[in-house]
Amino acid sequence: MSKYPINKKNLFALTVWTTLLLILACTPKTANKMADTPPPAQPTQPAAWDTLGKPQMGAEEEPEEYHFMDEAVVTPDEGAGTFSDTLKPYNASHTFEHDLIHTKLELSFDWEKKRANGKATLTLKPWFYPTDKLTLDAKNFDIHYVGFEGGKEQLKYDYNNEQIVIHLGKTMTRNDEYKVVIDYTAKPDERESIGGSAAITSDKGLYFINADGADPDKPKQIWTQGETESNSCWFPTVDKPNERCTQEMYLTVDDKYKTLSNGVLVSSKKNPDGTRTDYYKMDKPHAPYLFMMAIGEYAVVKDKWRNIPVEYYVEPKFEPYARDIFPYTPEMLEFFSTKLGYTYPWPKYSQVVVRDYVSGAMENTTAVIFGEFMQKDKRGLLDDHLTNEKVVAHEMFHHWFGDLVTTESWANLTLNEGFANYSEYLWLEHKYGRDEADFHEFTERQGYVYSALDGGHPLIHFGYEDKEHMFDAHSYNKGGAILHMLRTQVGDDAFFTTLNRYLKKNEYTDVEAHELRLAFEDVTGQDLNWFFNQWFFAAGHPNLTIRYDWDEAMKKATVTLEQTQQGTEEVPHVYDLPLTVDIYEAPGKVRREKIRMTKRSQTFSFDAPVKPALINVDAEKALLAVKNDQHSEEEWAFMYRNGPNFLDRWEAFDHLQASTSPMAKQILQEALRDKHWSLRQSALNKADMSVAEVQAIVAKMAETDPEPSVRAAAISVLGQTNDKKYVPVYEKGLTAEQPYSVLGAALEALSKTDPDAAVAAAKNLENDDNEGVVMALANLYGENPSATNLPWFQKHAAKIDNMAAFGFYDAYARSLIKLNDQAAFDQAVNDFKTISLDTKASLWRRFANTKAIADLRNHYREQANKAKADELTAILAEIREKETDPTLKLYYSMFEQP
Repeated sequence: MSKYPINKKNLFALTVWTTLLLILACTPKTANKMADTPPPAQPTQPAAWDTLGKPQMGAEEEPEEYHFMDEAVVTPDEGAGTFSDTLKPYNASHTFEHDLIHTKLELSFDWEKKRANGKATLTLKPWFYPTDKLTLDAKNFDIHYVGFEGGKEQLKYDYNNEQIVIHLGKTMTRNDEYKVVIDYTAKPDERESIGGSAAITSDKGLYFINADGADPDKPKQIWTQGETESNSCWFPTVDKPNERCTQEMYLTVDDKYKTLSNGVLVSSKKNPDGTRTDYYKMDKPHAPYLFMMAIGEYAVVKDKWRNIPVEYYVEPKFEPYARDIFPYTPEMLEFFSTKLGYTYPWPKYSQVVVRDYVSGAMENTTAVIFGEFMQKDKRGLLDDHLTNEKVVAHEMFHHWFGDLVTTESWANLTLNEGFANYSEYLWLEHKYGRDEADFHEFTERQGYVYSALDGGHPLIHFGYEDKEHMFDAHSYNKGGAILHMLRTQVGDDAFFTTLNRYLKKNEYTDVEAHELRLAFEDVTGQDLNWFFNQWFFAAGHPNLTIRYDWDEAMKKATVTLEQTQQGTEEVPHVYDLPLTVDIYEAPGKVRREKIRMTKRSQTFSFDAPVKPALINVDAEKALLAVKNDQHSEEEWAFMYRNGPNFLDRWEAFDHLQASTSPMAKQILQEALRDKHWSLRQSALNKADMSVAEVQAIVAKMAETDPEPSVRAAAISVLGQTNDKKYVPVYEKGLTAEQPYSVLGAALEALSKTDPDAAVAAAKNLENDDNEGVVMALANLYGENPSATNLPWFQKHAAKIDNMAAFGFYDAYARSLIKLNDQAAFDQAVNDFKTISLDTKASLWRRFANTKAIADLRNHYREQANKAKADELTAILAEIREKETDPTLKLYYSMFEQP
C-alpha cells in the first residue's frame, strides 16, 4: 500500500491547528484577524509524511497515531529491579486451523441499499489437527445458506456478526479436502461500528460511490479495499496476511460498466436482463486481503509488456493521459524484473483510479487501485510527474514484496512496505540518477525522524496497540532507509543476489524478518544478527556528535564520535556503526578509510601529513542518524564544491544558509546553478536580489529551468522586485503549455507589478477548474476585489475541498471585506453557514466555511459594529452546537476567543 497522498485526516488536524495558532497567537487584537493559510512546505523543510495511502510520499505527512503502550515496563527501585508480573503485549501471527485452498465468488449488487449479494464456494482442509468446525471471518452478513457443495442440507453454524463458526457434522483430517458453500448478503454500510485509521480511513471493505447518482460531477463506482482485514466485509474468508489461496470471481453488473478483478478475464457474458457477468480467474495463490474488484464507467487503455497485458483504467476525460498517469509502467516491469533477477510473476498488470478512496493506493495482485489524486491532465503531470512515478513503482514492487512474498503478520509489515518504499529509490536512481534518489531518501528519513520524536517503536513491532498503527513512518520510511544501509553494508552484488534468493526461496508464501536475515547470511557468509537486532528489532536511531582535530606535530588527524541518543529498554545505548571516512588533502586528492564505532564515545586517528581540507564521516551518507557535524565554514564550503554526492552538497548548503559571511554567500549563489532542482529551489529562498548577477541568474531560471517548481519559485522571487522589465517573463508563464505551478506564480507576480494586467489575464482562466488555477485566481481576486468576481467565487465554492479550501475561503473573505457590500456579505454568510452545517461535507469544507464566518465576524469587531459581530457570533455558536465531529467542535470553541 502506498503512503501517497497526504492523509487527509492527519493533515486536516495539522493544518487546522496551525491556522488556529495563527489566529490566536500571531494576530494583534487591534489588527484584522484574518489568518493566512500556511504556504506549501519548501524542500528545506522536513517532508510531511503522507499516509492517505500510508503514507502519501514528495511531500509526505507523519501519521498522528503513534500511541505506544507498554504494560510491562521495568521500574528501577534503588538499584534493585522490580519486574512486572505481566508479560509484554505480543501480537502473534495467525494460528492456522484450516488451509484455505481456493475461493470462488459469485457477486451481484444492490446499488440502492449498498449491498452485495454473494455466493462463496471455499475449498479447504484442516491444517494439521483433526477438527469438526470451520471458523471464517464474515462481517455483518445476512446468511442465507451454509452447506457442503452438492449437498442439500444446511450445516449448523454460530454467527456473531464478525465470525461464522460452521459445524461440519463430522471430524475432518488434514487429508480431507472439502468445499463449503455460503449464500449471503454483505451489508458494509450497515455495520454497527465502522472503523478506520490514519493510513486507511475506513474499514468497510466494500464501497459504493455516488450510488444514487445524485452528484452529477461524480461517477458511480463500486470498489474494495482489503488491507488490513476488511475484505471479510464482502466475502467470507480467513482474513489474515499469512493465508493464501487461488481465486475465481464472477461479477454481474449493468452492461454499461467496466469491471476489474485479480487475474485474467476468462469470459464476459451478456445476460437477458441487460446485465453482464465477467469471470476472472487467478490461478496463483495470494493473500485474501489482496482480493479486489472495481466497477465503473471507465476508459480502458491497453498496453503490453513482453507478452503480459497491461491496462490503465481511468475516467473517460483522462483517457488521453492514461499512459502518463501511470508513467513508464512497461519500463518499470522490465527494470524491476531485471534488477531482481526474477521475472514479474503474475499474468497481467492493471491499474485503476477510483473516487473517494480511503487510502493512497493498494497493491491488489495484478489490479492496483489508486486514489483520484493520480488523475491529472498534461499540465498537472508536468508539475507532479514524480509523485505518480513513485506511487506506480511502490505498488508494482509490492507484486514481489507483499504479493509474491507476504508478511506473515502485521508486526512484520516492513517486509512489505519497507521494500516498496525502497523501490522508489531504486526507480529514481535508475531513471534520473543518484542525486534524485538521494534527495528522495533524505525526505523519507526526515519523515521517519520526525515521527520518532516521542521515542518510536521497533521496526518489527510485536507489541503494537492496533495493527492499523503499523502503517506509519517506521514500517515505510525507516524500513526503506534500513534496506539502503544494508545495501551499502554488503555491496550491490550481494544485496540483489540476496533479494533474488529470498524471493525464490519464499515465493507464494509468508515470511518473518529472520528469513530475510538468513537469506543475507546465506549469500554473504556473514553473521548479521548485530545489524538486524539494532535496526529491525530495536527502536530509535543514533544521534551522533562529530568533532575533528589535527595534530601538526604528530601529523595525525582525529575524529571523535559520540553517540548521544537516550538509551532505553528498546533504544540501544550504543549502536554498532561501520562507517566510511573520506579524507581530503585538497580538491581531487582524497582517500577512503573504514572505521567501526562500538563505543558510546570513540576517537579515531588517521595519518595526515597536512591538515585535511575536509574529513567526511559517513561518506556514502547512508547512515540513518541525526548528526551534529562540527565542521568549520571553510570545510562546509569545501564539501559543497568537492563532495561527490547530493547529500554532501545539501548538508553543506543547510549549514551555510544562515551565515552572512562572504564565503557562505558565495556558496548560496553557486547553489542557484546546482545540478539538482531542490538545491536550486532552496537557493532561491536565499537569493540576494540586490546583486545584479544574482538577479540575472534568477531571471534566466524563471524562463529556462527544466524543473517547473524551480521556474515557479524564480518567478515568485522576481515578482517581489515589482520591476516591470520582468512582465514579459510573467506573460510567458501564462501561456497554455506552462505547468499550473508556473501559471500560478506568474499570475501572482504580475498582480504585484501590474494588477490590471493580471486581472485581465485571469478572465481567460475563469473556466479552468484545475485547483492550481483556481487558487491563483482566488488569491488575485482576494487582493483585487470586484463585484463581478463574486459569481466566480460562488461557483468554485461549491466544489473546492481538502487543503485548498483553506486558502480559497481566506481569499473569498478578504474579497468580501474589501468590497464592503452588505448584501454580498449577508449572502456569503448564509452560503458559508449552509456548508458548515452540512454533515455530508468534508471536514475541510466545514471548517473553512466556519473560519470564513469567524473572519467576517472579526472584521465587524474591528469596525466596532457590535450588532453584526454578535449576529455572526451567534451563528458560530449554532454551528458548534450542531457539529457532530468532536475534533471540529474543539476547534470551533477557539473561535469564541475575544
